[in-house]
Amino acid sequence: MSWVVGSLRASQRVSVAGVTFPLPGVALRPRLAAQGPLRGAWLFTPVSEMATVKSDLVKSLAPEKAAHHSKISIVGAGAVGMACAVSILLKGLSDELALVDADEDKLKGETMDLQHGSPFVKMPNIVCSRDYLVTANSNLVIITAGARQEKGETRLNLLQRNVAIFKLVISSIIQYSPRCKLIVVSNPVDILTYVAWKLSAFTKNRVIGSGCNLDTARFRFLIGQKLGIHSESCHGWILGEHGDSSVPVWSGVNIAGVSLKDLNSDIGTDKDPEQWENVHKEVIASAYEIIKMKGYTSWAIGLSVADLTESILKNLRRVHPVSTIIKGLYGIDKDVFLSVPCILGENGITDLIKIKLTPEEEARLKKSAKTLWEIQKELKL
Repeated sequence: MSWVVGSLRASQRVSVAGVTFPLPGVALRPRLAAQGPLRGAWLFTPVSEMATVKSDLVKSLAPEKAAHHSKISIVGAGAVGMACAVSILLKGLSDELALVDADEDKLKGETMDLQHGSPFVKMPNIVCSRDYLVTANSNLVIITAGARQEKGETRLNLLQRNVAIFKLVISSIIQYSPRCKLIVVSNPVDILTYVAWKLSAFTKNRVIGSGCNLDTARFRFLIGQKLGIHSESCHGWILGEHGDSSVPVWSGVNIAGVSLKDLNSDIGTDKDPEQWENVHKEVIASAYEIIKMKGYTSWAIGLSVADLTESILKNLRRVHPVSTIIKGLYGIDKDVFLSVPCILGENGITDLIKIKLTPEEEARLKKSAKTLWEIQKELKL
């Protein structure tokens, strides 16, 4: 993930997709800033030199009026941010994508690369800037900015390095998109989703952590590998922390409605002769293994975030295990964010599914909450 620590300078000039605009005390509307030559590469022929060709080519029938459009912004142009961008583009989820990062050269290079591929994905507008003005009027802002997880480092150890970044990021986002919804991807995601909620003062339905959506995908994939069945037909959930204390809900794992626990009452326990618990252990270890081998994780989380984005922007009301405030459920009385099954739609998290847990699973969820709270309570926001 990429560091994004630049603060806003609204009184200065802002660069959007390589073109500078003066800001005489009034914020430039991003839709206007993104039209015309901003859809191409970084070096443009001045409009005056193209006027004759354009007037000969195009006959205007009616003036263009501002139209409602969907806009997604991604903060952080690192490996995860760009995986999110590509996954969203391939799904065709928005007609404007804005990228923000402090590393201007990388930001420009990544944006040019995406722009040149835009004819293949039918994306009309891809823009970027170091200044958060480019994110103005976003429907959804995805935060991937933060310090990258190092080899052997737990997600929770990343916390202190990332809170300072979030103080700058969140204040910048809400200045230009006060009605947006947030998806937090940066790790440790559950605590940083809490940080984003506190700093933004948004209602809890509008602040969503990517949470265990990816853990659950890994869980289903590994179950499918063990059974020789496609993961889409394997139904099971990982809840709680996106991390080492996550909770596999073995009581709910089923294939075509057939509960695996009915077939093996010891599934997921130490008594299980087939050692299905190793599937969950592999879910926890997989991120560390990938980081050890390639230095970071990217593609799976990018696809996971695009999946969440689709449910929100298309108002699909699908159920996802994402991180939300869980106070008042399962005997948890602290303001912690953990993953539980949530219905996602155009308003963000519209409902929670009150999943039935066994006493052991509920105890593990409480332990997950306690693990996060012990660290979270020390935060100074």
